[in-house]
Amino acid sequence: MASKRGANLESLRMFDVAARHLNFRLAAEELNLTQGAVAQRVRSLEADLAVALFYRRARGLELTERGRKLHAVIAKALSIIEQAVEDLEPEQHSLTLSLTPSLASKWLVPRLASLAEQHPEIDLKVAATESLATFHADGVDLAVRQGHPPFGDNLVSHRLAPLTLCAVCAPKYASKVGDVADLPDLMHHRLIQDAHRHWESLLEEAGIRPERSFLQFNQTALAMDAASPGQGIALVPDLILESDEANKRLVRLWQIEPRQLAGFHIVHPSGPNPTRDQVVAWMLSSANRD
Repeated sequence: MASKRGANLESLRMFDVAARHLNFRLAAEELNLTQGAVAQRVRSLEADLAVALFYRRARGLELTERGRKLHAVIAKALSIIEQAVEDLEPEQHSLTLSLTPSLASKWLVPRLASLAEQHPEIDLKVAATESLATFHADGVDLAVRQGHPPFGDNLVSHRLAPLTLCAVCAPKYASKVGDVADLPDLMHHRLIQDAHRHWESLLEEAGIRPERSFLQFNQTALAMDAASPGQGIALVPDLILESDEANKRLVRLWQIEPRQLAGFHIVHPSGPNPTRDQVVAWMLSSANRD
């Protein structure tokens, strides 16, 4: 008798999935079973209950009146059971952080040991991508964006760092450049820029036309990599210069004062999330120590 009750519980679960899809094939795909197995189990349930739960139509299934009443109860019961099981599971501390590949490799990765030391319980997943996080379909909890707030409805932002742009090049190349007092002093050199096109914006504002074409990359890290062997002068945020300066791969020639509100911002949906808040606090603290 006990085994029959167990079989009926599994049958009720299959009935719930079939009732949601109104299609045995789609129900089978969700349950990772064959269509025939799902259809047979539902027929067995109907036989046990002596009730027709579905009308079998040419285009799919249709719930009978008794089938609709049973499904309403079963769906509610399964939801209660699932929630009870979730409440018993240990609290999860996983978090997905989205940021550009350049910011991930140049700023975040060198600091991750500090996060692991302070919060060993946090399972941080890093999504290094140029795509803009949606915080819904993509499963992202936290993102870093460059620009000006606000960044969207129901989104909270924290400024990680101002956007301070620095003209940088290889040490040997810097000896050829000499002293740089202002933008015109750089115009006869090859200028390297990323997808943000900061060189173009600066020159347009100043009414200056460059003497040579730009060397263009889609990522800031690639622009920096091109500058390090002496291919020209890159214009990049000082937030990500630390390791390249420490290794003497790049030196600063010139710096632009940050503009109000422009910068790197940590962005996330509103609402409580203690794990997210711990990561935000750690990121802000790390940036302030730089």
